[in-house]
Amino acid sequence: MSVYSLVADYSLPVVERDGQDYTGLLEVLEPLGNVSATTEGSHWRLRYNNQAADFTAGSNRADIRRTNFDLHGAFRLENGRGLVPLTTLGPLLERILGGPVTFHEASRRVFIGSVAVHFTAQINPGIAHSLVMNFTSPVNPRIATEPGQLQMLFSREPVVAPGSMSLTFDDKVIPSANYAEENGTAEIIVRGNVPLFATFSNGNRTITISPAPLAVGQAPAPAPAGTPSAGAATPSAVPPPVAAAPPALPSPVQFFAVVDASHGGTERGEALTDELAEKDVTLGFARALRQELEARGINTLMLRDGDATLGLDQRASLTNVANPAIYICLHASSQGHGVRIYTALLPTGGSDVGPFLSWDTAQSPFLSLSQAVASSLALELETKQVPARILLAPQRPLNNITAAAVAVEVAPPGTGIADLNSPAYEHLVAGSIAAGVLSVRGKLEAGR
Repeated sequence: MSVYSLVADYSLPVVERDGQDYTGLLEVLEPLGNVSATTEGSHWRLRYNNQAADFTAGSNRADIRRTNFDLHGAFRLENGRGLVPLTTLGPLLERILGGPVTFHEASRRVFIGSVAVHFTAQINPGIAHSLVMNFTSPVNPRIATEPGQLQMLFSREPVVAPGSMSLTFDDKVIPSANYAEENGTAEIIVRGNVPLFATFSNGNRTITISPAPLAVGQAPAPAPAGTPSAGAATPSAVPPPVAAAPPALPSPVQFFAVVDASHGGTERGEALTDELAEKDVTLGFARALRQELEARGINTLMLRDGDATLGLDQRASLTNVANPAIYICLHASSQGHGVRIYTALLPTGGSDVGPFLSWDTAQSPFLSLSQAVASSLALELETKQVPARILLAPQRPLNNITAAAVAVEVAPPGTGIADLNSPAYEHLVAGSIAAGVLSVRGKLEAGR
């Protein structure tokens, strides 16, 4: 199995005993801190960073930090080596380490702490048939190509799935991609109707997938059946030599928005009710907003379209790499009514160094544009009888965004907290926000 942590990334063997998978607990912990183990008869005592854990051979229970713990299987002691069932590894490590651990048992991948590498994938609005994948940390996958697909295999990086295991794109050349995990690795397969190749940039944080260039003398791929060929020769005509086509000039960068559903994954946000978490409400509003924006001809990239954990710096980095016209972060609250719209309240003391912007004040050149967006959104909301207020707040990651950026916090409409995630209210607010963005589109395009 593969283990990923802030301290070390490493692999460990898995053994089968009586039809159940086991691994050595001491071996799992050794790269992570000060650990030792002693054996006394059938008892095995583990110490990790001065925390004690006691196990007994054949027992389904252990004493972890002076608390009884169910192992979901018998502990095994073999030649002084303590083996624990793989099924209990995630919660067992959480108890011993005192921090979050995620175990993908089917693929045997263990994530200790916030080490997961997330990614977004979208067709480049400025260059046709170009899929841009932005990762939150540098990656170095093994790449293989075959007819109809390009495979990226991640064995050293803790790359995890986006919101959906299957991604579809509005592109005839690169229509889809799939994510999968197996045997300690992650795999992304990009489907293509022509041969594809990958290029790396941004310190290996960005991978761009595009059609492979034609070699000199190589004929282009045949057109789909039924597609007329311009200037087609008669059967008796001698075809002219085929030369490499000159590279296509990139089209102007298109106008698009980044929509960020706050929280997600292990970050639930505000507990709006006993059953309703903020992360679920913001995702619902984000999907509604994407629908409303795209209905108005505004391409939209969602930073998360599922229950993924993204840090604030990760959200800002993914947005800045994508280079949108506008960034909209969505929050939800049980307090008050209507909508609150925030623009950044920048700290003092930030200074740029040559071409490098201060991270904490990167929003500074775009602040007046962000405030114009906020005013436009508030006007559209008020027109729909939705109360709206404009506020300044040191609300990250607004400070770090190098584009027009607002945070929109949605509160109940006034009829009760349960209506906060009703489809009618979602589309009322989302439609108003989309209309507000559309009304300042000219300013946003001029400010890029």
